[in-house]
Amino acid sequence: MSSLEDEAIKQGDLLRDKDDFDGAIAAYTKAVRLNPQNAQPYSGRGQSYLRKGEFDKAIVDFTESIRLDPRYAEVYSGRAYAYSKNGELDKAVEDYNEAVRLDPKQALIFYNRGLTYDKTGDYDKAVADFTEAVQLTPNDAEAYYNRGCVYGKKGDYDKAIADFTAAIQFNPQLAEAYCGRARLYDGKRDFDKAIVDYTEVIRLKPQHARAYWGRASDYEEKSEFDKAITDFTESIRLDAQCAGTYYGRAYAYYKKGDYDKAIADFTEAIRLNPNDAEAYYNRGRTYSEKGDHDSAIAEYTAAIQINPKDGATVYARGYSFLQKGDKAKAKVDYAQAKKLGYKAKPSFFQVLCTRFFKRQPSGF
Repeated sequence: MSSLEDEAIKQGDLLRDKDDFDGAIAAYTKAVRLNPQNAQPYSGRGQSYLRKGEFDKAIVDFTESIRLDPRYAEVYSGRAYAYSKNGELDKAVEDYNEAVRLDPKQALIFYNRGLTYDKTGDYDKAVADFTEAVQLTPNDAEAYYNRGCVYGKKGDYDKAIADFTAAIQFNPQLAEAYCGRARLYDGKRDFDKAIVDYTEVIRLKPQHARAYWGRASDYEEKSEFDKAITDFTESIRLDAQCAGTYYGRAYAYYKKGDYDKAIADFTEAIRLNPNDAEAYYNRGRTYSEKGDHDSAIAEYTAAIQINPKDGATVYARGYSFLQKGDKAKAKVDYAQAKKLGYKAKPSFFQVLCTRFFKRQPSGF
């Protein structure tokens, strides 16, 4: 290697470490021109392109580096990462496999391959790789967090909670781990613990609309409707485009007897998601509670147009017809509801939102 070539490579390394990727690319390109048979500047330039987000160019340079010298795990790992970002997951796994063969003690390679297996839906292999990463770097909060996410997807909530707890232990500022654990506590119906975790997320990230939504839903489960409304309102302030948040606040308003505000929120939920039969159904139930059976019938009819096989909505419309004195239409709806398999419960007309917006505790 000539002194000029060596100097160009060192300059590229220096500029790359300073995040001057364009300058680094220029320096590495100079080194390539001085000696096209040296794998090192191709690798360095590939890393620079990778960090710029120019993944196709990174792949080209990593491929040339590998052709010239296939001995280095970090080059395969870099190309694997670029393939993964491009959505070429099979190629990414192949390169990570080779990187592991060349350097089986590099935790980051296992970690990144675990992320790739997670994307492919191969959760068992993802867990195995995150476990290997944890064994190599026991204080890696991100590895615990991502393994927890995968356990959540597998439905193994206790192991997921344990991993989120470990992630928090090693990085108490990792808001995502508190949020993930809170969702699992929701799934276990341990709302007090979930509220504590959502509160910590909000402390760490005051603009986290999802955390306000989650805490509001838990307050609602505990029948603390004023607190729920406060949190839903803040969630809406941060993200006014989430139909489910309006839906949740509407239920809280209903439970407080504020039917007009409930109807306004169901209306906004419908505006954001016009095909939500449940929102029409629940707006209809609210109108029914107000004694406005004409409006209720219109809402149920809209819901039935979206989901004609929902016997509960057909039955509810029959009830509103009956309240208006139209026994003939009520009889038709009751017969149709029965045909659809719906059986009325004694408390049906005392309970609103029996199909209230459900959380997905494993939805990471």
